[in-house]
Amino acid sequence: MSPVLKKPVLEKRVLKWIPLALATAVVLAGCARDGYYHDRNLDYTEVAPAPPLVLPETRNTQRYRDAMPVPQAATQGTRIERAADIAPPQSLTIGSGLEPDYVERRQVGRQSWLVVAAETGAVWPQLEAFAHSRQLGVQQSNASQGVIETSQATLRLQSALRAGSSEVRCEQGGQTQASCLDALEQYLGARSASASASSSWTAQRLSSQQTLQVRQQDDEWQVVIPQPADRVWAELNHYLALDFSVEGQRELIDTSAENYEFLVEYMTESERGRNPLQIVFSQDVRRMSQEIRLALQPDGDKTILRAVNASERSFSADDQRELLERVSGYLR
Repeated sequence: MSPVLKKPVLEKRVLKWIPLALATAVVLAGCARDGYYHDRNLDYTEVAPAPPLVLPETRNTQRYRDAMPVPQAATQGTRIERAADIAPPQSLTIGSGLEPDYVERRQVGRQSWLVVAAETGAVWPQLEAFAHSRQLGVQQSNASQGVIETSQATLRLQSALRAGSSEVRCEQGGQTQASCLDALEQYLGARSASASASSSWTAQRLSSQQTLQVRQQDDEWQVVIPQPADRVWAELNHYLALDFSVEGQRELIDTSAENYEFLVEYMTESERGRNPLQIVFSQDVRRMSQEIRLALQPDGDKTILRAVNASERSFSADDQRELLERVSGYLR
């Protein structure tokens, strides 16, 4: 065959690769910046803040408001820094039997309030809707303080001791309005499903996180809680009744709201960990629990939680710390 006849064939093969080469060049050109690939970390370092969106003054203020106002409900007490380096407390995970309901009631003496398993930013719109739906005659609504004044009662919202939860009170003259609280509990409970689904829109806490401090004073371990004693007692009373219900291992024996105390029967970790050989060569022929008094001591705007041995059995500092970490885990 003549060589002249091969030229068109070679030209066709070359032209066949041209579109692929052009496409590759375009793709690589888009990826290249300060190197072969585009480093998106540079985008974040070069970002400048944009000016805030300002609505015109002529807008209808009843129509254009904050969709989810964030109450600056101040948490009582001050934040305690430099917490002790401790092991993570036992979490109230699903399946432990301690996961809270969406709405629960707490009580100390004649004072009652609700604990809602949602951020205060998600609960506030529900309180507004409750006040309007019941025609309570709203006189003043202050989202920054978490207070709704009505002609019948005052609704107060603040963050609860446990992260991600809120406390709601319905009072008049500083006293709990039982009928109002009952109606509010029923109203919030009926909306628990939709509220739980929408609470993810509010990711930030409305007030600073409470920080518990586990500290050692001389030979005694203590927990410093930046909350008043009545709130702490009500929360511990609720969870101790749920968790300390295992006969022979941990039981709630008695409570005293007046003295802010609990008497529990508890088997320490060191006792649970005794092997058969240690049991044989000891005075006790079986693993045993012991009585321990959990005492709350008011200290200004803080509360000190202590674990005091109320039995004749040994109660070491490690045992004391182990129990305090377990109990204080209810408040985290």
